[in-house]
Amino acid sequence: MFTDLATFEGGRPRLPESVHPLPNLLDLSAEQVLDAFRTSQQADFSRVIAEVEDPASDLHRLFAAMKERVPVDNPFHRIALFDKGRLEAMFLDLHDHVMSHPVWRHPFFVRVFEGRLTAVQAKLFACQYFNQIKNTRQCVALAIGRFHGLTAMPYGELNERVSEITQIALAQLVADEYGVGAHSVEDYPPLAHMLLARTHIVMYRQLFDGLGIPPAQQDVAMLPGVADNVLTQRLVAGHPAFSPLESLASVGLGMEWGVPEFFSLLLGGLIRVAIRDDIRLTQHDLLVFIAHVRYDVLHAIAVMLVTSLHMGGEQDLSAVKNACNTLMAGRYGMMTALYAHVFAETCPALGEIGVDRRYRLTDRRIAAALLDARAGIAPERVVDGAAYRKSRDLPFVFA
Repeated sequence: MFTDLATFEGGRPRLPESVHPLPNLLDLSAEQVLDAFRTSQQADFSRVIAEVEDPASDLHRLFAAMKERVPVDNPFHRIALFDKGRLEAMFLDLHDHVMSHPVWRHPFFVRVFEGRLTAVQAKLFACQYFNQIKNTRQCVALAIGRFHGLTAMPYGELNERVSEITQIALAQLVADEYGVGAHSVEDYPPLAHMLLARTHIVMYRQLFDGLGIPPAQQDVAMLPGVADNVLTQRLVAGHPAFSPLESLASVGLGMEWGVPEFFSLLLGGLIRVAIRDDIRLTQHDLLVFIAHVRYDVLHAIAVMLVTSLHMGGEQDLSAVKNACNTLMAGRYGMMTALYAHVFAETCPALGEIGVDRRYRLTDRRIAAALLDARAGIAPERVVDGAAYRKSRDLPFVFA
């Protein structure tokens, strides 16, 4: 077998650092992979908190200078960032809430990671999951638009600055997704270079090349479960029924924190298939998974930090958790649909596994918004689209 994805020591595969931060990834269980990312993300955020609290750091000076601009009765003085220990406690609470959700242990991820799929099934997955990849980044762009000069915030003269910082953090996510970025006129890329940027979509098409899927077979109609997830992410990010804070939580905590873990499972499974079936997959072919494992850790930290600027009391904490629950329920529904499509078998839906009460949605805003959004889709873009537009089935579990 020819590949630069793994070497073998004592008959055991080891992944180079350029492929994955866990060289023994293929020796771990799916649960151990999840635990590893829970631990590493907590450590990463603790380092950022230490930097924020260090008077010599640029981050500390940035926020301290903002605080000095307003009187002590301004609520900016009371944000978690200035209350030692509170920001870390908030992070640990939200991180545990997100990473304990059953979606990250979905039977699809576990089965793929264990290599219990064929090369043909890998191709079915790749083609359908592309529909998710193509649409996710637009949700971040929608969220940026929620923070503007007319957005209600409690910080007086700091409102515009807090809004700008939030936009910057989200804009970096978009730049990474689209593979573009410049900090001066001299750095601005030629138009042809910009339009040929190595976006996540371009990276994903490299996977198609490695799996031998020709261009004419790469863009397929969405499964209804995938369409539901795409619409759910767009709705929470951009629909006026959801607040700017919920929008921010949806594209940050609800979307970014779990990605390194489940992309590791997908990456590990594809490497197992490549080794077993002697498929000539390389790092170049699997770059979209490799890059997400690394970059999304940075994304999650940045968005968590700016999210804290918009959170006050328990009501905001509950709103963030509910937004994350909405996103994770949509993803669970998508993976359940993919399981049936790829393996021609069914697995239990979220409402059939006895999901913990803390993950049940506290209101039905997303139900009304999703049913309305379904009615407006182009029917040819969804499998059995005419029926999908009228469907009343929902992937959510309500309290």
